[in-house]
Amino acid sequence: MNFRIAQPSDAPILAAISIEVWLGTYIRRGVNAFFAEYALNEFTSDKLRALLEDRNEHVIVSENEDGLDGFIRVSHGKAAPLANCSTMEISTFYVQPRHQGRGLGRALLEQGLDYARAAGSPSVWLTTNSENTPAIAFYLKQGFEKVGTTQFRIQDQAYLNDVFKRMI
Repeated sequence: MNFRIAQPSDAPILAAISIEVWLGTYIRRGVNAFFAEYALNEFTSDKLRALLEDRNEHVIVSENEDGLDGFIRVSHGKAAPLANCSTMEISTFYVQPRHQGRGLGRALLEQGLDYARAAGSPSVWLTTNSENTPAIAFYLKQGFEKVGTTQFRIQDQAYLNDVFKRMI
């Protein structure tokens, strides 16, 4: 496993990974126009390049001999949807499905936690879809605790998300 800070030139790769993981995780019965448009508009090279150039965003990628296979994005100054959380969010954490189950996610998460710790944050928080059972089990196993719920919105649609927190 090789980890490094993402570069602006990684933006198209991060967009492709984001689309793959997001659709594979949340779209279970077929892609309709609503979700296709969301994914194609949200996960663009331009948007990801802008994130990589934002000094409040820190993106670490995992790279194997063929290319990138996952990334974690840690965001500074993000207000949590609940009280008693820091302003350090793990805002994106994607590992390609074919690379899951071999310790890559755990190692990549540790890279993100190391960064948050070095930045002086006492804790991190994140949200995940309340129906994403594998992610929830992973976070609980990694020492996160569920501290509440919130909603993830796409236009006028709302989806229940669990909020997790971990002291670091």
